[in-house]
Amino acid sequence: MSDIVSPEVRSRNMAAVKSKNTQPELMIRRGLHSLGFRYRLHRRDLPGRPDMVFPKYKAVILVNGCFWHGHKCQLFKLPETRTDFWRTKIDENKMRDSRNLEKLSRMGWRVLSIWECSLKSRSRLSKDEVIGETSRWLLSEIENKEITGRFTL
Repeated sequence: MSDIVSPEVRSRNMAAVKSKNTQPELMIRRGLHSLGFRYRLHRRDLPGRPDMVFPKYKAVILVNGCFWHGHKCQLFKLPETRTDFWRTKIDENKMRDSRNLEKLSRMGWRVLSIWECSLKSRSRLSKDEVIGETSRWLLSEIENKEITGRFTL
């Protein structure tokens, strides 16, 4: 099946997708702030510019979009047009994510990845569940963790 919009429109739509201050990120930020957690945003001196940095807990949070980071869930579907381009782009994103996670770990940072499907899919968790799990992780000694929707592939 071909795309229903022109290549120019599709390009404009994809270019408009934000990398910072997304709705899922803002939801997590508001919830954690209301619980008293304070953080820094998008620190340039850390690999991958994590969405939220909690120096007090030596922890960072990444809020990942399932499409852009190739998450194996119901929200990810490789486009049927320009498949090679998209496969290469997403594979490169995944490799960069892996390198950044390794660098952060070597620097002593704990990393929590919150996937978009945990907040937006049919298998989503409630906002309170995600915020609760995140706050428990921040207060724990657990190194790295992921929060996903209930049914990942």
